[in-house]
Amino acid sequence: MKISIERGALLKAVSQAQSVVERRNTIPILANVLIEAEGNEVQFRATDLDIEVVDKSPAQVERAGATTVAATTLHEIVRKLPDGALVVLTADSAAGRLTVEAGRSNFSLATLPKEDFPVMASSEYDTSFSAKAAVLRRLFDKSKFAISTEETRYYLNGVYMHVSDSDGGKVLRCVATDGHRLARIDADLPDGAADMPGVIVPRKTVGELRKLLEDDDMDIAVSVSETKVRFATPDITLTSKVIDGTFPDYTRVIPQGNTRRLEVDAAEFAQAVDRVATVSSERSRAVKLQLEEDRLILSVNAPDSGAAEEELAVAYGDERLEIGFNAKYLLEIANQVDRENAVFLFNSSGDPTLMREGNDTSAVYVVMPMRV
Repeated sequence: MKISIERGALLKAVSQAQSVVERRNTIPILANVLIEAEGNEVQFRATDLDIEVVDKSPAQVERAGATTVAATTLHEIVRKLPDGALVVLTADSAAGRLTVEAGRSNFSLATLPKEDFPVMASSEYDTSFSAKAAVLRRLFDKSKFAISTEETRYYLNGVYMHVSDSDGGKVLRCVATDGHRLARIDADLPDGAADMPGVIVPRKTVGELRKLLEDDDMDIAVSVSETKVRFATPDITLTSKVIDGTFPDYTRVIPQGNTRRLEVDAAEFAQAVDRVATVSSERSRAVKLQLEEDRLILSVNAPDSGAAEEELAVAYGDERLEIGFNAKYLLEIANQVDRENAVFLFNSSGDPTLMREGNDTSAVYVVMPMRV
């Protein structure tokens, strides 16, 4: 195999590949990227057995062929090469080496045979549809902060993507929760997605997917089966196993009867929470909200480190309320708001609180209170 490829294209492909590869591996081949050259393009394929990413790049292919080489090492080399360099990759399968040449730099890397590389079996997908990158990015970006990191409740370690009913008809919905907070984000149902099985997309896949969704107008081809999900652009295909488990009935957690309504400037609120939380104890991170007519007092009282208080002018016309939250959870939810105002709906100091962006009900967040 011998190919010439522009450094920028190579760096993009190899960085996508090396981020999928697990750092600590008991199976040496899983640390490698499979490079396959044919026609006028080269494919870079990497996997951790749960996720597989394939990145295609245009290249001058002098000799077609394939080999595998350590993904992280190749990425580091390409990253340090000068901008605009033309990189020549030459594989010598007899010697088990890949030569990387650019300008006056020359590297010789150990390879492993391409036959040892595990290629994810292509499954039959029940449903295929297309969605704009901007739509998918919003669904996953706004929900991923609530993914649980508890290994015991593995079925919460991802984003639940499914078709659901909403006031305006059927929607494509992403939900994530860790038991302390919940995010539920809706988008218009794409054509062809109505029969999609609900799947839990793992946390790592959600992180990798973000790289495919940079270009707002790009159409992403989404394919879903009971066991796998695939997201594809013309150049990159990301295939992932889904979490084998049942996502809990999240609708029971979303409060329906919360009537006390607080409207506040989202950015001001986030900054104020951040400021007063500076003195909160590391363990509890508790911040208290005192609501009175058109004013909100945020306070923290940590006996070990001190106390803080800040007052905000808000729109609130219901009876007085005191309620406590984990400052980190409040901040993460407030930071999801794209509009100017955040609307909080409370019931009592012991009940879950609902938050949304203005009157928009396509993004709804729930946060559990804590005793302060």
